[in-house]
Amino acid sequence: MLDHVGYSVSDLAKAKIFYDAALAPLGITALHTITEEQTGGTGTYHGYGRERPQFWIGTGPKHAPGVHVAFTAENRDMVDLFYKAAIAAGGENNGAPGLRPHYHENYYGAFVRDPDGHNIEAVCHRP
Repeated sequence: MLDHVGYSVSDLAKAKIFYDAALAPLGITALHTITEEQTGGTGTYHGYGRERPQFWIGTGPKHAPGVHVAFTAENRDMVDLFYKAAIAAGGENNGAPGLRPHYHENYYGAFVRDPDGHNIEAVCHRP
């Protein structure tokens, strides 16, 4: 349903270090950078994805913390690895890996706050 999502961060270098580490266990990497010159002065952005950029962070207009982004994990081990990597990269615990049966019986997710306070999740829907 969604093609891509993006938001601004307060410190792009710090955020890139965080997302490089947190998303690597999910097979998501930085694939493309758009410079300030290319955007006509509206910011620099890093695009992450598996095959094409679908998640962007940048220096444009600021968004209040409270953005929620959930990344798909192929299995529960990937969720656990995401959580460990995100915490090690400076993320803050916002829900350790585990089942969330109030969503559905196989919903296995983990939540962290990124350096700007946004709620970042990895989720597996498989048993």
